[in-house]
Amino acid sequence: MDREKIMRLLQEVASGALGVEEATSRLHGLPYQDLGFARLDHHRSLRHGFPEVVFCPGKTPEQVAILVARLAAAHGTVLATRAQPEVFATVKALVPDAEYHERARVIAVRREASRCIGQAAVITAGTSDIPVAEEAAVCLETMGARVERIYDVGVAGLHRLFDSLELMERMQVLVVVAGMEGALASVVGGLTSRPVIAVPTSVGYGANFGGLAALLSMLNTCAPGVGVVNIDNGFGAAALAAAILRSVPAGAAPATGEDLQAASEK
Repeated sequence: MDREKIMRLLQEVASGALGVEEATSRLHGLPYQDLGFARLDHHRSLRHGFPEVVFCPGKTPEQVAILVARLAAAHGTVLATRAQPEVFATVKALVPDAEYHERARVIAVRREASRCIGQAAVITAGTSDIPVAEEAAVCLETMGARVERIYDVGVAGLHRLFDSLELMERMQVLVVVAGMEGALASVVGGLTSRPVIAVPTSVGYGANFGGLAALLSMLNTCAPGVGVVNIDNGFGAAALAAAILRSVPAGAAPATGEDLQAASEK
């Protein structure tokens, strides 16, 4: 239950359209629900703007299915990340409207249309980075963002990026996903006024050290406005991007590069 639903519930009680007992029953699962194997945090959407997300590794398929079902019943929108096909099969049996995004390894349930929270682009250096990028993109879309995908524009052929510069400036936040040496985040950060969330991936040869080389490159960027999440953490990038988008006042248009230049000259 998110802030808007709580407000509607209180308004119904105040107007007499809903009794106190029924309202209390609807709030029964707050702040958390003890399922024995997990304590499901139903307060998270009030604190962070989005319900608790299920991380599937380490849980049985049956446990994931129960968590998804309870979250869907309470919130209508659910994400479960790093889900294997056999986990989805168990979830689907219990939650028929669940969808599986195979490349992203994400299970999503969307029972209500989400209010658009803003616009983001997810950018990859190579096609091998797309699974992590898709995790970020699908999670962002489920959280209510409009997402543009700009894939395979890495520094080995940097001219491929230039055609998307205008599109990037129309976005409010950019998620840049790169393996190998991770240079693309610095390039994008140096070309745009938008906040950049860099995601290093484990893609690369031996000296990439499973993404550590890309992580260190991104952390050492000299481009301003670049933040870095953990290796292969597409969900973490999406959560941060959504928080940035939600911080923009409702109805406010993203500032353009000209707006920012004019403000700096005042």
